[in-house]
Amino acid sequence: MIILKILEASWQLLLESSVYILLGLVIGGLLKMFLSPAAIANHLGRGRFMPVIKAALLGVPLPLCSCGVLPAAVSLKKEGANNGATVAFLISTPESGVDSISISWALLDPIMTVARPVAAFLSAMTAGIFENLFNPPGTERPVNWLQSCPVDNCCDGSDCDAESHRAHHTMFEKFKAGCLYALTDLWADMMLWFFAGLLLAGVISALVPDSFFTGYLGGGLSSMLLMLLFGIPLYICATASTPIAAAMILKGVSPGAALVFLLVGPATNIASISVLVGLLGKRAVAVYLASISVVSVLCGLMVNRIYAYLHIDVMAVAGRAAEVIPPWLQLTGAVILLGLSIKPLTQVVKRLIAKWSGQEVQSCGCGSNCQTLPMAGDGDECGCHTGHK
Repeated sequence: MIILKILEASWQLLLESSVYILLGLVIGGLLKMFLSPAAIANHLGRGRFMPVIKAALLGVPLPLCSCGVLPAAVSLKKEGANNGATVAFLISTPESGVDSISISWALLDPIMTVARPVAAFLSAMTAGIFENLFNPPGTERPVNWLQSCPVDNCCDGSDCDAESHRAHHTMFEKFKAGCLYALTDLWADMMLWFFAGLLLAGVISALVPDSFFTGYLGGGLSSMLLMLLFGIPLYICATASTPIAAAMILKGVSPGAALVFLLVGPATNIASISVLVGLLGKRAVAVYLASISVVSVLCGLMVNRIYAYLHIDVMAVAGRAAEVIPPWLQLTGAVILLGLSIKPLTQVVKRLIAKWSGQEVQSCGCGSNCQTLPMAGDGDECGCHTGHK
């Protein structure tokens, strides 16, 4: 049956990626404990070029999804980060992350694993620099971002200095809190998108003939322009886009075209573009989209040349990293992920039932650490400071 073929292909992708997903989740949780958003924000205000470079660099590993990055960037902007740094943060953060990098290693290959964060940094830096050149930043006020304790909210950062706060929690407590956050809130943030990506990858593997992709997306500039048209309005997170890209590659899509999809899909969508117009203005959004499009296509062309120069068949090497994980460990990782999904999935079902029954539901689905942040409009928008990409 067709459904069984789809589920079988999706299950195989889950097995291959499960251990790497868990590893990426833990690293993302530890980043939340040890890399404070306040420390990042303090470097994004003054200067035309350095804040952009810092924002692009620091955004690459952060576990923020395209949902969570918007309110975080709005807060950074309102607290003093210049437009260029804000744009760079908005691009590099959802395009890459420790979790998406780890799953890229599992489902793709080393070249794509390296190319993805490098291209994310280059596109973010390009957009931020051009924005600050067209609109030079003035004298920004100091950044004073939310500094509540990420471990247990023992203080809000206003009545205790950094030195005294370091004594509040041991290294083990921070590590434990980071792992707990990773396996609960962080996984809850990305779970639905990840499984949706797996199912779509299963559909591509089981139903779409190889000739479709090789005929239209096999390589060249035209295939990457088609990926731009497909990826820009799409709403998908970086981790969920990876199994889809892997399925496309195995069907004959060029690695460069797949890289374009991996970059533009998570960084752009209709909802985020509408918010950015109100926050930064139409010109900044035009720079944002143009930079992502041009740099992603150039990086895609370069990646294709690298594979050709090294005489590497991407279809032959995709997913090889997963082969080093023994089957029993892959199965264990998949079972753990499914077990972690029971509670958040139950909550989603309850919210849907409540919504269908006419009850008022006040939830944005961004996990228990979700906070209300001021957006560009008159009202408030719900978003999470730390979520998955």
